[in-house]
Amino acid sequence: MTRPVVCVGETMALLVPAGALPLETAPHMSVTAAGAESNVACTLAGLGHAAAWVSAVGGDPFGRVVTRTVAERGVDVSGVRTDPDRPTGLFAKDPAPTGTTVHYYRSGSAASALGPDIADALPIREAATVHLSGVTPALSPTCDALAERLLTDRRLTVSFDVNHRARLWEPGRAAVRLLELARLADVVLVGRDEAEELWGTATASEVRALLPDVGCLVVKDAEHGATEFRGHRRAHVPSPAVEVVEPVGAGDAFAAGYLAGGLRGLDAVGRLRLGHLCAGRVLRTVGDLAAPPRAGQWDGVLEAPHERWVEQASALPAAACEGEEGTWGTDGKV
Repeated sequence: MTRPVVCVGETMALLVPAGALPLETAPHMSVTAAGAESNVACTLAGLGHAAAWVSAVGGDPFGRVVTRTVAERGVDVSGVRTDPDRPTGLFAKDPAPTGTTVHYYRSGSAASALGPDIADALPIREAATVHLSGVTPALSPTCDALAERLLTDRRLTVSFDVNHRARLWEPGRAAVRLLELARLADVVLVGRDEAEELWGTATASEVRALLPDVGCLVVKDAEHGATEFRGHRRAHVPSPAVEVVEPVGAGDAFAAGYLAGGLRGLDAVGRLRLGHLCAGRVLRTVGDLAAPPRAGQWDGVLEAPHERWVEQASALPAAACEGEEGTWGTDGKV
């Protein structure tokens, strides 16, 4: 049996007004699910890899929507707990001509009550890799303890996406705590811009100097590209040109693509390329997830000569995404 990538963290119910109308005037709203770690799990499953999501939801309709939505993407949700005493986290988008405001209702949620004990549960013990983000330790002291427990368990290989969300942290705490946790991880993914905001590092090399002992560090620099540091080796892959529809979820997609590249045994360039392709697909899509590629659709691009990579990768999704429905599941197809 293939060992799964197990993604640990909160996913909330998301309310979206129909017709991009303000919440107070919208006659209808759709209900779906959104969360960094479940986004990674869903994208991995869509790429044909075994993926599981471990979390907690309330014993309410929102919790059932969230769990069902993730499961329908081919993700194992057997490790999701139902908390009868706490609600499912909830947030809503409030569109307006000046931009979209997001309203969060996650304080005291079921997932915020998760603690270190969950680290001993299946399917975590069966994981090829455990993936979590900096959102989890920001939710509560018990979630912070859970993140540290996972990151200090030498029986696990842990991937940590810094994923800084300033509004979740007490002022002045995020920089120190996220650096402490990142230094414990086997794989760290961080945006160059968020690293600069947190730690004052202006370049990928400066981030590496701050995290010299992390086995594998990936620094993402938006439209400029992504750099992997593995030991003393460094690899850089420029970003394809992307016409951005909505940026939400692109970082999660990159993380999933990068991890999938590792599972396939790709080299550093291949891992970064697959991350870029997954991120670019989401950037061209409204919502956190994009339909997976057809079987073999990306093979040529992943193997393209260096001088042709940007050209081929930029051209590929433009026609492939629009109106296309891929098949989500764990059948091994790409």
